[in-house]
Order: sequence, then structure tokens, then C-alpha cells
Amino acid sequence: MTSTSASPRRNIITVSQLNRETSQLLAEHFLSVLVEGELSNLSTPASGHIYFSLKDANAQVRCAMFRTQQRRLAFKPENGKQVIVKAQVSLYEPRGDYQLIVEHIEEAGDGALRRAFDALKLKLSGEGLFDAAHKQALPTLPKAIGVITSPTGAAIRDILTVLKRRFALIPVIVYPVAVQGDNAKYEIAKAIATANQHKHCDVIILGRGGGSLEDLWAFNEELVARAIHDSEIPIISGVGHETDFTIADFVADLRAPTPSAAAEHASPDQQQWLSRFMYLESRLQQQMQRKLNQKQQTLDWLFKRLEQQHPGQRLARNARRMNELEARLNQAIQAKLRHIAGTIEAKTAKLWQHNPAIAINSHKQRQSYLSKRLTSAMDHKLEKLNQRLLNASQTLHAVSPLATLNRGYSMTVNQVSGEIIRSVEQLKLGDTVQTRLAQGRFSSQITGIDRD
Repeated sequence: MTSTSASPRRNIITVSQLNRETSQLLAEHFLSVLVEGELSNLSTPASGHIYFSLKDANAQVRCAMFRTQQRRLAFKPENGKQVIVKAQVSLYEPRGDYQLIVEHIEEAGDGALRRAFDALKLKLSGEGLFDAAHKQALPTLPKAIGVITSPTGAAIRDILTVLKRRFALIPVIVYPVAVQGDNAKYEIAKAIATANQHKHCDVIILGRGGGSLEDLWAFNEELVARAIHDSEIPIISGVGHETDFTIADFVADLRAPTPSAAAEHASPDQQQWLSRFMYLESRLQQQMQRKLNQKQQTLDWLFKRLEQQHPGQRLARNARRMNELEARLNQAIQAKLRHIAGTIEAKTAKLWQHNPAIAINSHKQRQSYLSKRLTSAMDHKLEKLNQRLLNASQTLHAVSPLATLNRGYSMTVNQVSGEIIRSVEQLKLGDTVQTRLAQGRFSSQITGIDRD
């Protein structure tokens, strides 16, 4: 007896199916990725799309960026540039090529930071934050020096060493901050605001040691730049090495190439001041000696004049002359007073001859008489007018229509036009009239007319 066993069934797919399913799998698993690498094999055909490879030391991947995505590019892609791309992972099904569909490209590392640096520099320069008109003069001899830096870095040691060497008596106030990292800009801006609020120092050193552009980035932040610009206390920027430039350097009142150089600018040299004091002391002694010599000469001259003529004699002559002048002055005053008294008496007598009191009394009597006559005339006139008013009122009442109405008569008017009805010719059937009596009025409608 022969038995046959069925061969197992195999799941065979086509190449197209393989590539399609692989493409779907990649699209579902890698929705969007950020990949860093170096641009190479850059190609820009007439279609406007960009094709390139992204590589590192061990591998590379093909990339495509369509024309519609290129409007957001902030730089020109070139072979050899280190970039970061945001892309979707895809598979070109006809050839089975694995590739990245790029949505955005940005420079990696210092390239992006340098663009941000240049953009902020241009913006703040346009607003006038770098203008010399905003720069404040440094104090010649500060009462205290503020230092904003890391409390553990080499910069603070260098600064304190220089300040102690140059002028150890000036107090130093350290405002510890982070000079690198995400929170550095907030701490630096807050320290500047705190120093301005307390006003314990009259010059500030803002510094840190050298480093890469990324290490120094806290001093390229807009928040720090505006805090420096708003500071009422002069700020010296000493960030990095001599070849390093930050936004803080442009906004600060003075830029020093290093933290140590910033300390040199902030503090006076005590040896120079001591030499200056010694020079001024010598000048002062010379001036005082010269002044004393001049005063001694003047004193000697005055002594000689005293020997020639004693001031007591001159005082006695002046006293006698003063007594004579006083006597003459008293005589002149008495004569003047007598003359004035005579003049006053003569004018007083003449004034009494023209005394207005008599005329005033006469005018008062005349005014009283005329006032009485005026009052009497007014009363008589008012009485005559009242009598005329009474007569006119009686006459008016006699001819008044109201009096006629009181005797039983009435007055009829057209209610629409207000015209007084004197004849039936003024009426027609259907008219409405109003009749006034001595007391009240009533309305009626014309239903018949008799012309007899």
C-alpha cells in the first residue's frame, strides 16, 4: 500500500509587496526623527529639489528635500557642513532604496549659534543698545567693586588677585552665579538687578574664563544684554580670552579682553595714587609756605605804617570832625522843621476858608426837600393811573363778549376751521360746530339749514 504526503505550502511574496510592506513598516515606526551628520554628494537638479547624503565616520544615508520645504532654510547647504535634519524614514519602492524625506535642516554646533549671535547683534545694534551715548564713565576711585561670576572658577581667583594687588582697601562684593548652562542667563540678569537695587557698589565686573562659543553662550543672551543696558551702575565685561567677543561686550560700558584686565580697569593703582598724594602734599606745602611769606611781608609793611603814624591820632581827628558835622546836622534839621511847621499852619488856615461842610449841609436840605416833592408827585401820578385803569376795566367789561354771553347770548364757531359763524351761508350739512356759552361750551352737527 503506497501513501503520499502533501508538500508544505510556502508563503511567497513579490519584490513589490516586500518593498511596500517595508515602506509601511518604516513609516509607522519612524514618524519623525532628528539625525545629525555631514552633508555630502549634494545635488540640486532643475526640479528645485535637493538630494544629498548624510554621513558620519561609519555610515551614510540618502536624503531628499522637496522644493516646498526649502523656504524655511536659514542657510545655504554645502558639502562638508555638519547639520541636523528633521525627516521621515522612507523607502523608494521601485529600487528598494532606504532614504530620509527631509522636512527641515539646521546647522549643528557653532554654525547655528553663530547665526543666532549675528541676528541678535544686528537686532540690538538697530535698537541702539551698543551706542556710545549709553556708555557710562567708570568711577575714578570706587567705594566698592561688584563681581558677577562663578564662585568656583578661575576667573574669580584672577579678579580677586588683581584687585588685592592694585588697591586692597576697596571692598569687593561677589554675586555668585552660574556662567554656563540653561539657568545661567537668569542668574546673571538677576544678579545685575540685585546690585542695582542694593547700590552697595558703584562699578560691576561681569566675567568668566575662556571656552567655546557654546560655553560662553549665557553672555550672548538677549535677557543678559538688556539687563546690562538697563543697569545704572557701570559694567565692565571681561568674558573669555582676548579673541572672544560676546553680546555682553558690545552692550557693556567697557569691554576688557580678560577677567584680569577687567579688574585692572575697575580698580585704581594704589602706587599711582600714593605717588599722586605725595606730589600733591609737596605742592600743598610749597603753596602754604609761599602764602605765609606773602602774609609776613604784608604784616611787616603794616608795622612800618604804624610806626610812621599811630592810628589813635587819626581816630581823634575823625572824632572831632564827626562832632562838628553832627552839630551842623542838628541845626539844619531844626531850621527845616520850623520852616515846615510854618508852611503847614498857612495851608491849614487857607483850607478852612474853603471848608466844604457848609455847602454839604445846604445840599442836604435841598435834597430832602426835592425828595419829598418827588414822593408826593409819584403818589399823585399813581392815583390818577389807578383811576384810569379802573375806568378802562369797566369799559372793557361792558363791551366784552363774555358779558354778552352772560346775558343769554352764545357764540358759535366751525370746529374744524375755528371760523365764527355769522350766517348760515357759512354752513353745510354735516358740519360740526362748537357753541360757547357764558359757562362752558358744547359741540353739535348740522342736520338742517333754514335760510329764511
